[in-house]
Amino acid sequence: MAQLILNHLSKDFGTGKPAVTGVSLKIREGGFLALLGPSGCGKTTVLRMIAGFEQPSDGEIFLGEWRLADVNAMVPPEKRNMAMVFQSYALWPHMSVADNVGYPLKVRGLSRDARDRKIREALEAVRLDAYADRRPADLSGGQRQRVALARCLVTDPDVVLLDEPLANLDRHLRQEMEETFREFHARSGATMIYVTHDQAEAMALATDVAVMAEGKLLQVAPPQEIYARPEGRIVGGLIGQGAILKLPWPVSGDRALEWPALQPSFVPKPGAHLADVLVRPQDVVFSDEGLDVVVEAAVFEGERHALRLRLADDQTLRAFSRRTVAVGDRIRVVIRSAWRL
Repeated sequence: MAQLILNHLSKDFGTGKPAVTGVSLKIREGGFLALLGPSGCGKTTVLRMIAGFEQPSDGEIFLGEWRLADVNAMVPPEKRNMAMVFQSYALWPHMSVADNVGYPLKVRGLSRDARDRKIREALEAVRLDAYADRRPADLSGGQRQRVALARCLVTDPDVVLLDEPLANLDRHLRQEMEETFREFHARSGATMIYVTHDQAEAMALATDVAVMAEGKLLQVAPPQEIYARPEGRIVGGLIGQGAILKLPWPVSGDRALEWPALQPSFVPKPGAHLADVLVRPQDVVFSDEGLDVVVEAAVFEGERHALRLRLADDQTLRAFSRRTVAVGDRIRVVIRSAWRL
């Protein structure tokens, strides 16, 4: 297995605006990278270039020392030892589960005995060995997605590419499949690249998260780091459920502040430098010593209430509360910590 490297990767479809611009990434061997961003940000185009379905307009793709693609040439998809899981499952409806899983091996010319052994092992790995003789139409959405994973597993790929594979599943099945993906990653040892617009999926699954917007790569970091220390307003808005405030803040100095140092920022300072400051809802707590706010919205989510609070300068905060409050209530809150973007 070798490291996958994207070097200044770009793609222009001739629309007047590049789909991907200058993306450079080193994806750790055996890692699980989530490509996260809104629809149209270029993440699926990056995935398709890695898979070999699109040729770069500029830049290079390497797997270790092996150049997979550049502007002049590219290795065809079937020669890259990669596997792809699609949102639509892409299963043959007339084939049994076992035949779907074993199809790539049949194309490679493996003997029937060798195919049967690898099919059995792959179906056991995704807990579908009892469904080998069924057709895809007889399976649930989650089971079909497991068949697609098993089909990847039989080929022993170096890289597994997943294009929004949970988008068609309900919430319960999504959580179940997240665990299946983690097990699959541990069992296969393959490098996995997972495209999603759902930051909760990215944080739950990935060893690293790469955030994209408008065709550009904005930040790459482990989930805990990108959550605690996002770079810039776009990343801060995509990761978590925080509010971004404009507050007086020194150009230099600490980017993370707790309430005693943060409190003076809420005193108006005409002409002061304003910075984008991220405040997470879990860091907004009720306190008689805090800021006066008005409850603009309160949504009961079962274990808590999700609140939208308006500050005196008309900016808004988000908060969680176990206490019931009503729209229009005036309360006081303290911000335990905040991060300058």
